[in-house]
Amino acid sequence: MLEVQSIYKRYQKKIVLENVSLTIGQGEIVGLVGENGAGKSTLLQMLATLMKPDKGEIYWQGMAYHQQQKAIRQKIGFVPQDLAIWEHFSVEDNMRYFERLSWKRIGISACQQICQDMQLTQWKEPVSSLSGGMKRKLNLAISLIHQPELLLLDEPTVGIDMRSKQEIGRFLQQLARSQGTTIIYTSHDMNEIEQFTDRVLLIGKDRYYEELLTAKGIQVDCLS
Repeated sequence: MLEVQSIYKRYQKKIVLENVSLTIGQGEIVGLVGENGAGKSTLLQMLATLMKPDKGEIYWQGMAYHQQQKAIRQKIGFVPQDLAIWEHFSVEDNMRYFERLSWKRIGISACQQICQDMQLTQWKEPVSSLSGGMKRKLNLAISLIHQPELLLLDEPTVGIDMRSKQEIGRFLQQLARSQGTTIIYTSHDMNEIEQFTDRVLLIGKDRYYEELLTAKGIQVDCLS
């Protein structure tokens, strides 16, 4: 279980996160929505151990982030919005490279299986020749090599075709069901949020997303 208790974050004079608390259970897929600048990426970076809150506490499975950061980091997969892959490598070469750097060595057959499960079949193709959707799949596949318990996704389907969005969404649902992976998923696509997440958290002052999702019959919990 992930627990966030009353965290604050300020950039110079601007308060980005103020008294944010949340609890997310094992195997949940939770959508995180809000306007640009509301603090979604900042919150994800804190959960990924890449940034510390100014105040407040974060716990994963009872372990405090400020006390057991290294152990917690090994249990987290983080997919930033920007692609972090080697364009001149093949899909196989990318998976081999990142598998060698991983906290957990799973072997190349298991790496290839991850790609196949995501319908990323261009194993020998250079990444530069892939569509945007296939590149997004590879970016996600790399984050899964060490079999994380907590998966943090910052706009994982931005700028890709509908078919790839659907394939990624269904894969994430299967991952949560079969392996109990806890997933936090940010997106500006409300249809995607509606279809693939179990519940929705709203961050920021703008209530547009709350009104939009409530009109669809979706419960939205406000964090600020």
